[in-house]
Amino acid sequence: MGAMSKTKGKVGEREVAALLKKYGFEARRGQQYAGGGDSPDVVHSMDGFHIEVKRSETFALYDALAQANGDKEPEEDALVFHRRNNRPWVVVMEAEAFLKLMTEFVYSTSSIPRE
Repeated sequence: MGAMSKTKGKVGEREVAALLKKYGFEARRGQQYAGGGDSPDVVHSMDGFHIEVKRSETFALYDALAQANGDKEPEEDALVFHRRNNRPWVVVMEAEAFLKLMTEFVYSTSSIPRE
């Protein structure tokens, strides 16, 4: 990986940490504090999620998800934050994890009983 690409990755990790902070979560870039290659991209207060950050013009969706799934703890769901130049951040996650999350949200905010 070239120096420019590494720099772009670091900037992306800081951007995602700032985005999480904007919504009230604690967050910071992971590797700058832990120092190891196995450190998460972003250390955060969203329990149950592992974040992988991809700040690039090209995006290999399944490769990014595989990396996030390989790095996460068994009880976590993998989230991939991706952004190209001049575009907003997007989040990618597996459909089963998304639907589990939505089910928990809908039934925790609704008076409709689960069937």
